[in-house]
Amino acid sequence: MHVMVLGAGITGVTTAWFLAKAGFEVSVIERQGEAALETSHANGGQISISHPEPWANPSAPMTALRWLGREDAPLLFRPHADLEQWAWALAFLRECLPARTQRNTQAIARLAVYSAAQLRALRAETGIAYDHLERGILHLFFSAKEFAHGSAKAPQLEALGIRARVCSTDECLGIEPALAHLRDQLAGALYAPDDESGDACRFTQALAIRAAEAGVRFHYRTTITRIAQQGGTIDGIDVRDRDGRTGMLKADQYVVCLGSYGRKLVSPFGEHLPIYPVKGYSVTVPVLDPSRTPSVSLTDESRRIVCSRLGDRLRVAGTAELNGFDTAINPARCQAILDWLESRFPGATDIAAAQRWTGLRPATPSNVPLIGHGGPSNLWYNTGHGTLGWTLACGSASALAALMCGNPAPVRDFPFLPR
Repeated sequence: MHVMVLGAGITGVTTAWFLAKAGFEVSVIERQGEAALETSHANGGQISISHPEPWANPSAPMTALRWLGREDAPLLFRPHADLEQWAWALAFLRECLPARTQRNTQAIARLAVYSAAQLRALRAETGIAYDHLERGILHLFFSAKEFAHGSAKAPQLEALGIRARVCSTDECLGIEPALAHLRDQLAGALYAPDDESGDACRFTQALAIRAAEAGVRFHYRTTITRIAQQGGTIDGIDVRDRDGRTGMLKADQYVVCLGSYGRKLVSPFGEHLPIYPVKGYSVTVPVLDPSRTPSVSLTDESRRIVCSRLGDRLRVAGTAELNGFDTAINPARCQAILDWLESRFPGATDIAAAQRWTGLRPATPSNVPLIGHGGPSNLWYNTGHGTLGWTLACGSASALAALMCGNPAPVRDFPFLPR
Protein backbone atom coordinates (compact mmCIF):
# COMPACT_ATOMS: atom_id res chain seq x y z
CA MET A 1 0.00 0.00 0.00
CA HIS A 2 1.29 3.43 -1.00
CA VAL A 3 1.06 6.16 1.68
CA MET A 4 1.75 9.79 0.85
CA VAL A 5 2.93 12.01 3.70
CA LEU A 6 2.26 15.72 3.32
CA GLY A 7 5.09 17.74 4.86
CA ALA A 8 8.74 17.02 5.68
CA GLY A 9 9.16 18.64 9.06
CA ILE A 10 10.12 16.47 12.00
CA THR A 11 6.59 15.04 12.21
CA GLY A 12 6.40 14.23 8.51
CA VAL A 13 9.85 12.63 8.29
CA THR A 14 9.40 10.50 11.42
CA THR A 15 5.99 9.46 10.10
CA ALA A 16 7.54 8.43 6.79
CA TRP A 17 10.26 6.49 8.61
CA PHE A 18 7.94 4.49 10.86
CA LEU A 19 5.50 3.79 8.02
CA ALA A 20 8.34 2.50 5.84
CA LYS A 21 9.54 0.33 8.75
CA ALA A 22 6.01 -1.07 8.98
CA GLY A 23 6.16 -2.17 5.36
CA PHE A 24 4.31 0.60 3.54
CA GLU A 25 5.47 2.17 0.28
CA VAL A 26 5.97 5.81 1.25
CA SER A 27 6.40 9.14 -0.51
CA VAL A 28 6.64 12.64 0.95
CA ILE A 29 5.66 16.03 -0.49
CA GLU A 30 7.57 19.09 0.74
CA ARG A 31 7.57 22.65 -0.63
CA GLN A 32 11.09 23.44 0.61
CA GLY A 33 14.32 22.17 -0.94
CA GLU A 34 15.03 19.77 1.95
CA ALA A 35 13.53 18.60 5.20
CA ALA A 36 13.08 20.65 8.39
CA LEU A 37 13.46 24.16 6.98
CA GLU A 38 10.39 25.66 8.65
CA THR A 39 8.97 25.01 12.15
CA SER A 40 11.42 22.18 12.87
CA HIS A 41 14.46 24.21 11.89
CA ALA A 42 15.62 25.96 15.07
CA ASN A 43 13.42 25.07 18.03
CA GLY A 44 14.56 25.00 21.66
CA GLY A 45 16.23 21.61 21.29
CA GLN A 46 14.57 19.96 24.30
CA ILE A 47 13.10 16.49 24.58
CA SER A 48 11.06 17.70 27.55
CA ILE A 49 9.18 14.70 28.86
CA SER A 50 8.99 16.51 32.18
CA HIS A 51 6.85 19.31 30.78
CA PRO A 52 3.52 17.61 30.00
CA GLU A 53 1.42 20.40 31.52
CA PRO A 54 -0.13 22.32 28.61
CA TRP A 55 -0.04 26.08 28.15
CA ALA A 56 -3.79 25.89 28.77
CA ASN A 57 -3.89 25.52 32.55
CA PRO A 58 -5.72 27.32 35.39
CA SER A 59 -2.95 29.89 35.87
CA ALA A 60 -2.70 30.82 32.18
CA PRO A 61 -5.46 33.49 31.94
CA MET A 62 -4.11 35.59 34.82
CA THR A 63 -0.55 35.16 33.60
CA ALA A 64 -1.54 36.37 30.13
CA LEU A 65 -3.31 39.40 31.63
CA ARG A 66 -0.20 40.24 33.65
CA TRP A 67 1.87 40.29 30.46
CA LEU A 68 -0.72 42.21 28.41
CA GLY A 69 0.73 45.18 26.52
CA ARG A 70 4.38 44.16 26.87
CA GLU A 71 6.12 43.72 23.53
CA ASP A 72 8.69 41.38 25.10
CA ALA A 73 6.12 39.34 27.08
CA PRO A 74 6.55 35.55 27.04
CA LEU A 75 2.98 35.30 25.73
CA LEU A 76 1.82 37.98 23.27
CA PHE A 77 -1.69 38.06 21.81
CA ARG A 78 -2.18 40.29 18.77
CA PRO A 79 -5.93 40.48 18.06
CA HIS A 80 -7.03 40.24 14.43
CA ALA A 81 -10.40 40.43 12.72
CA ASP A 82 -10.06 36.67 12.35
CA LEU A 83 -12.83 34.34 13.46
CA GLU A 84 -10.42 31.40 13.64
CA GLN A 85 -8.14 33.27 16.05
CA TRP A 86 -10.96 34.19 18.42
CA ALA A 87 -12.55 30.75 18.26
CA TRP A 88 -9.18 29.19 19.10
CA ALA A 89 -8.65 31.64 21.99
CA LEU A 90 -12.07 30.83 23.48
CA ALA A 91 -11.39 27.09 23.15
CA PHE A 92 -8.02 27.65 24.84
CA LEU A 93 -9.74 29.31 27.81
CA ARG A 94 -12.10 26.34 28.13
CA GLU A 95 -9.11 23.98 28.25
CA CYS A 96 -7.76 25.97 31.22
CA LEU A 97 -10.41 24.40 33.46
CA PRO A 98 -8.74 22.15 36.09
CA ALA A 99 -10.38 18.89 34.99
CA ARG A 100 -9.49 19.47 31.35
CA THR A 101 -5.91 20.44 32.23
CA GLN A 102 -5.50 17.25 34.23
CA ARG A 103 -6.86 15.11 31.39
CA ASN A 104 -4.66 16.82 28.79
CA THR A 105 -1.56 16.58 31.01
CA GLN A 106 -2.05 12.83 31.44
CA ALA A 107 -2.49 12.30 27.69
CA ILE A 108 0.62 14.32 26.82
CA ALA A 109 2.67 12.59 29.52
CA ARG A 110 1.79 9.09 28.28
CA LEU A 111 2.68 10.00 24.71
CA ALA A 112 5.91 11.74 25.80
CA VAL A 113 7.15 8.72 27.78
CA TYR A 114 6.37 6.42 24.85
CA SER A 115 8.01 8.83 22.40
CA ALA A 116 11.24 9.01 24.39
CA ALA A 117 11.54 5.22 24.25
CA GLN A 118 10.92 5.25 20.48
CA LEU A 119 13.57 7.94 19.99
CA ARG A 120 16.16 5.98 21.95
CA ALA A 121 15.40 2.84 19.93
CA LEU A 122 15.62 4.74 16.64
CA ARG A 123 18.94 6.31 17.66
CA ALA A 124 20.37 2.91 18.61
CA GLU A 125 19.18 1.43 15.30
CA THR A 126 20.43 4.18 12.99
CA GLY A 127 23.36 5.74 14.86
CA ILE A 128 22.11 9.20 13.83
CA ALA A 129 24.18 12.05 15.28
CA TYR A 130 22.47 15.36 16.01
CA ASP A 131 24.41 16.99 18.88
CA HIS A 132 22.25 15.15 21.38
CA LEU A 133 22.97 15.08 25.10
CA GLU A 134 21.38 12.79 27.68
CA ARG A 135 21.94 15.02 30.69
CA GLY A 136 18.36 15.84 31.61
CA ILE A 137 16.64 19.19 32.06
CA LEU A 138 16.87 21.56 35.02
CA HIS A 139 13.72 23.62 35.58
CA LEU A 140 15.06 26.73 37.34
CA PHE A 141 13.20 28.87 39.86
CA PHE A 142 14.37 32.32 40.93
CA SER A 143 11.96 33.03 43.78
CA ALA A 144 10.85 31.10 46.85
CA LYS A 145 7.23 31.24 45.68
CA GLU A 146 8.06 29.76 42.27
CA PHE A 147 10.25 27.11 43.87
CA ALA A 148 7.49 26.04 46.24
CA HIS A 149 5.01 25.82 43.36
CA GLY A 150 7.48 23.95 41.15
CA SER A 151 8.47 21.52 43.90
CA ALA A 152 4.85 20.43 44.23
CA LYS A 153 5.01 19.10 40.65
CA ALA A 154 7.61 16.45 41.45
CA PRO A 155 5.19 13.87 42.94
CA GLN A 156 2.71 14.62 40.16
CA LEU A 157 5.33 13.84 37.53
CA GLU A 158 6.39 10.68 39.37
CA ALA A 159 2.75 9.55 39.34
CA LEU A 160 2.82 9.94 35.55
CA GLY A 161 5.92 7.76 35.28
CA ILE A 162 8.32 10.69 34.81
CA ARG A 163 11.33 10.87 37.11
CA ALA A 164 11.83 14.27 38.76
CA ARG A 165 13.51 15.42 41.93
CA VAL A 166 13.62 18.68 43.81
CA CYS A 167 17.09 20.24 44.00
CA SER A 168 18.55 22.83 46.32
CA THR A 169 20.77 25.56 44.92
CA ASP A 170 23.90 23.57 45.77
CA GLU A 171 22.51 20.47 44.08
CA CYS A 172 21.76 22.57 40.97
CA LEU A 173 25.38 23.68 40.83
CA GLY A 174 26.52 20.09 41.20
CA ILE A 175 24.44 19.09 38.18
CA GLU A 176 25.40 22.16 36.11
CA PRO A 177 28.55 24.00 37.31
CA ALA A 178 27.99 26.79 34.76
CA LEU A 179 25.25 28.08 37.08
CA ALA A 180 27.77 28.88 39.84
CA HIS A 181 27.61 32.66 39.35
CA LEU A 182 23.81 32.51 39.84
CA ARG A 183 24.07 30.97 43.31
CA ASP A 184 22.62 34.05 45.04
CA GLN A 185 19.72 34.33 42.59
CA LEU A 186 18.63 30.71 42.36
CA ALA A 187 15.95 29.47 44.75
CA GLY A 188 16.21 25.87 43.54
CA ALA A 189 15.19 23.62 40.66
CA LEU A 190 13.32 20.56 39.53
CA TYR A 191 15.62 18.08 37.79
CA ALA A 192 14.32 15.59 35.21
CA PRO A 193 17.20 13.16 34.51
CA ASP A 194 15.49 11.28 31.66
CA ASP A 195 15.02 14.37 29.48
CA GLU A 196 17.38 15.02 26.58
CA SER A 197 18.41 17.74 24.18
CA GLY A 198 19.52 17.82 20.57
CA ASP A 199 19.25 19.56 17.21
CA ALA A 200 15.84 18.68 15.73
CA CYS A 201 16.82 19.96 12.29
CA ARG A 202 19.96 17.81 12.08
CA PHE A 203 17.99 14.82 13.35
CA THR A 204 15.23 15.30 10.78
CA GLN A 205 17.56 15.82 7.84
CA ALA A 206 19.70 12.82 8.80
CA LEU A 207 16.59 10.65 9.18
CA ALA A 208 15.28 11.86 5.81
CA ILE A 209 18.51 10.62 4.20
CA ARG A 210 18.13 7.24 5.93
CA ALA A 211 14.50 7.07 4.86
CA ALA A 212 15.40 7.82 1.23
CA GLU A 213 18.01 5.06 1.36
CA ALA A 214 15.27 2.74 2.61
CA GLY A 215 13.07 3.57 -0.39
CA VAL A 216 11.00 6.58 0.72
CA ARG A 217 10.54 9.01 -2.20
CA PHE A 218 10.81 12.71 -1.39
CA HIS A 219 9.19 15.27 -3.71
CA TYR A 220 11.04 18.44 -2.67
CA ARG A 221 10.25 21.93 -3.98
CA THR A 222 6.73 20.68 -4.62
CA THR A 223 3.90 22.90 -3.37
CA ILE A 224 0.51 21.44 -2.48
CA THR A 225 -2.24 23.59 -4.03
CA ARG A 226 -5.25 21.39 -3.20
CA ILE A 227 -6.21 18.11 -1.60
CA ALA A 228 -8.73 16.66 -4.06
CA GLN A 229 -11.63 14.85 -2.40
CA GLN A 230 -14.38 12.90 -4.13
CA GLY A 231 -17.06 10.60 -2.79
CA GLY A 232 -15.73 10.42 0.76
CA THR A 233 -12.14 9.63 -0.20
CA ILE A 234 -9.05 11.61 -1.15
CA ASP A 235 -8.56 11.35 -4.89
CA GLY A 236 -5.08 12.88 -5.05
CA ILE A 237 -2.90 15.89 -4.28
CA ASP A 238 -2.76 18.78 -6.74
CA VAL A 239 0.78 20.16 -6.78
CA ARG A 240 3.02 22.71 -8.47
CA ASP A 241 6.69 21.82 -8.95
CA ARG A 242 9.76 24.08 -8.83
CA ASP A 243 9.33 25.00 -12.51
CA GLY A 244 5.70 26.03 -12.11
CA ARG A 245 4.30 22.89 -13.72
CA THR A 246 1.10 21.51 -12.21
CA GLY A 247 -0.15 17.98 -11.80
CA MET A 248 -1.67 15.48 -9.39
CA LEU A 249 0.15 12.96 -7.20
CA LYS A 250 -1.79 9.89 -6.11
CA ALA A 251 -1.51 7.26 -3.39
CA ASP A 252 -3.75 4.84 -1.51
CA GLN A 253 -3.60 6.62 1.84
CA TYR A 254 -2.62 10.18 2.82
CA VAL A 255 -1.20 11.60 6.06
CA VAL A 256 -1.39 15.33 6.82
CA CYS A 257 1.74 16.54 8.66
CA LEU A 258 1.59 20.15 7.51
CA GLY A 259 1.73 21.92 10.85
CA SER A 260 -0.16 25.21 10.93
CA TYR A 261 -0.88 25.08 7.20
CA GLY A 262 -2.91 21.87 7.12
CA ARG A 263 -6.10 23.48 8.42
CA LYS A 264 -6.68 25.55 5.27
CA LEU A 265 -6.10 22.64 2.91
CA VAL A 266 -8.62 20.29 4.54
CA SER A 267 -11.36 22.82 5.36
CA PRO A 268 -12.84 22.86 1.79
CA PHE A 269 -14.16 19.31 2.28
CA GLY A 270 -15.53 19.85 5.76
CA GLU A 271 -12.60 18.88 7.98
CA HIS A 272 -12.04 21.27 10.89
CA LEU A 273 -8.64 21.18 12.55
CA PRO A 274 -8.55 23.21 15.79
CA ILE A 275 -5.03 24.43 15.08
CA TYR A 276 -3.69 27.97 15.27
CA PRO A 277 -0.10 29.09 14.54
CA VAL A 278 1.78 30.15 17.68
CA LYS A 279 4.97 31.94 16.70
CA GLY A 280 8.08 31.05 18.68
CA TYR A 281 11.53 32.63 18.59
CA SER A 282 15.05 31.36 19.08
CA VAL A 283 18.62 32.58 18.85
CA THR A 284 21.62 30.36 18.21
CA VAL A 285 25.03 31.62 19.31
CA PRO A 286 28.58 30.22 19.12
CA VAL A 287 30.06 29.10 22.44
CA LEU A 288 33.14 31.09 23.46
CA ASP A 289 33.83 29.54 26.87
CA PRO A 290 32.55 25.95 27.27
CA SER A 291 33.25 25.97 31.01
CA ARG A 292 30.81 28.85 31.51
CA THR A 293 28.15 27.58 29.09
CA PRO A 294 25.61 25.00 30.30
CA SER A 295 25.56 21.51 28.84
CA VAL A 296 22.51 20.45 30.85
CA SER A 297 19.40 21.79 29.13
CA LEU A 298 17.71 24.53 31.17
CA THR A 299 14.21 25.94 31.49
CA ASP A 300 13.73 29.28 33.19
CA GLU A 301 10.20 28.79 34.49
CA SER A 302 9.64 32.47 35.28
CA ARG A 303 10.47 33.70 31.78
CA ARG A 304 9.39 30.60 29.79
CA ILE A 305 12.83 30.50 28.19
CA VAL A 306 14.79 27.32 27.44
CA CYS A 307 18.38 26.78 26.39
CA SER A 308 20.17 23.73 25.05
CA ARG A 309 23.80 23.04 24.22
CA LEU A 310 24.18 21.86 20.63
CA GLY A 311 27.84 21.00 20.22
CA ASP A 312 29.75 24.27 19.95
CA ARG A 313 26.50 26.29 19.82
CA LEU A 314 23.93 27.33 22.39
CA ARG A 315 20.27 27.50 21.37
CA VAL A 316 18.04 29.78 23.46
CA ALA A 317 14.32 29.85 22.69
CA GLY A 318 11.04 31.05 24.07
CA THR A 319 7.98 33.24 23.81
CA ALA A 320 4.64 32.53 22.19
CA GLU A 321 2.98 35.02 19.87
CA LEU A 322 -0.54 34.67 18.48
CA ASN A 323 -0.30 36.78 15.36
CA GLY A 324 -1.74 34.74 12.52
CA PHE A 325 0.65 33.46 9.87
CA ASP A 326 3.09 36.34 10.24
CA THR A 327 6.66 35.01 10.21
CA ALA A 328 8.51 38.32 10.47
CA ILE A 329 11.10 38.53 13.22
CA ASN A 330 10.19 41.03 15.92
CA PRO A 331 13.53 42.53 17.07
CA ALA A 332 12.18 43.29 20.56
CA ARG A 333 11.27 39.66 21.18
CA CYS A 334 14.63 38.36 19.98
CA GLN A 335 16.38 41.00 22.05
CA ALA A 336 14.53 39.82 25.16
CA ILE A 337 15.99 36.34 24.62
CA LEU A 338 19.48 37.75 24.07
CA ASP A 339 19.16 39.90 27.18
CA TRP A 340 18.24 36.79 29.17
CA LEU A 341 21.27 34.97 27.79
CA GLU A 342 23.68 37.78 28.58
CA SER A 343 22.27 38.21 32.10
CA ARG A 344 22.48 34.49 32.88
CA PHE A 345 25.77 33.62 31.14
CA PRO A 346 27.62 36.90 30.45
CA GLY A 347 30.54 36.59 28.04
CA ALA A 348 30.15 32.83 27.61
CA THR A 349 28.80 33.08 24.05
CA ASP A 350 29.29 35.31 21.02
CA ILE A 351 26.14 37.45 21.14
CA ALA A 352 27.27 39.48 18.12
CA ALA A 353 27.12 36.35 15.95
CA ALA A 354 23.60 35.37 17.04
CA GLN A 355 21.38 33.75 14.41
CA ARG A 356 17.78 34.82 14.92
CA TRP A 357 14.87 32.59 13.91
CA THR A 358 11.12 32.31 14.21
CA GLY A 359 8.69 29.53 13.37
CA LEU A 360 4.95 28.84 13.53
CA ARG A 361 4.15 26.09 16.00
CA PRO A 362 0.85 24.32 15.20
CA ALA A 363 -1.03 24.43 18.49
CA THR A 364 -4.37 22.94 19.47
CA PRO A 365 -6.22 24.67 22.35
CA SER A 366 -5.52 21.68 24.60
CA ASN A 367 -1.91 21.20 23.40
CA VAL A 368 -2.83 17.57 22.70
CA PRO A 369 -1.85 16.67 19.10
CA LEU A 370 -4.27 15.30 16.52
CA ILE A 371 -3.27 11.74 15.64
CA GLY A 372 -5.43 9.24 13.82
CA HIS A 373 -8.11 8.93 11.17
CA GLY A 374 -9.70 11.82 9.31
CA GLY A 375 -13.21 12.03 7.88
CA PRO A 376 -12.37 10.76 4.36
CA SER A 377 -11.75 7.02 4.43
CA ASN A 378 -8.12 7.26 3.30
CA LEU A 379 -7.04 10.40 5.19
CA TRP A 380 -4.97 10.45 8.40
CA TYR A 381 -3.56 13.16 10.65
CA ASN A 382 -0.36 13.57 12.64
CA THR A 383 -0.29 17.25 13.48
CA GLY A 384 -0.96 19.93 16.11
CA HIS A 385 1.98 19.24 18.43
CA GLY A 386 2.51 22.87 19.42
CA THR A 387 5.65 23.41 21.48
CA LEU A 388 6.24 19.65 21.90
CA GLY A 389 6.85 18.59 18.31
CA TRP A 390 10.43 17.44 19.00
CA THR A 391 9.42 15.72 22.24
CA LEU A 392 6.46 13.82 20.76
CA ALA A 393 7.61 13.23 17.17
CA CYS A 394 8.84 9.63 17.33
CA GLY A 395 6.00 8.45 19.56
CA SER A 396 3.34 10.10 17.41
CA ALA A 397 4.77 8.60 14.22
CA SER A 398 5.14 5.13 15.72
CA ALA A 399 1.60 5.24 17.11
CA LEU A 400 0.15 6.38 13.78
CA ALA A 401 1.97 3.57 11.95
CA ALA A 402 0.46 1.07 14.40
CA LEU A 403 -3.04 2.45 13.83
CA MET A 404 -2.61 2.39 10.05
CA CYS A 405 -1.55 -1.25 10.29
CA GLY A 406 -4.78 -2.01 12.16
CA ASN A 407 -2.95 -2.71 15.42
CA PRO A 408 -4.11 -1.62 18.89
CA ALA A 409 -3.13 1.88 19.98
CA PRO A 410 0.27 1.64 21.70
CA VAL A 411 -0.40 4.53 24.11
CA ARG A 412 -3.00 3.87 26.79
CA ASP A 413 -5.95 6.27 27.07
CA PHE A 414 -4.64 8.70 24.46
CA PRO A 415 -7.45 10.41 22.48
CA PHE A 416 -6.51 9.11 19.03
CA LEU A 417 -8.87 10.32 16.31
CA PRO A 418 -11.44 7.67 15.37
CA ARG A 419 -12.64 7.03 11.84
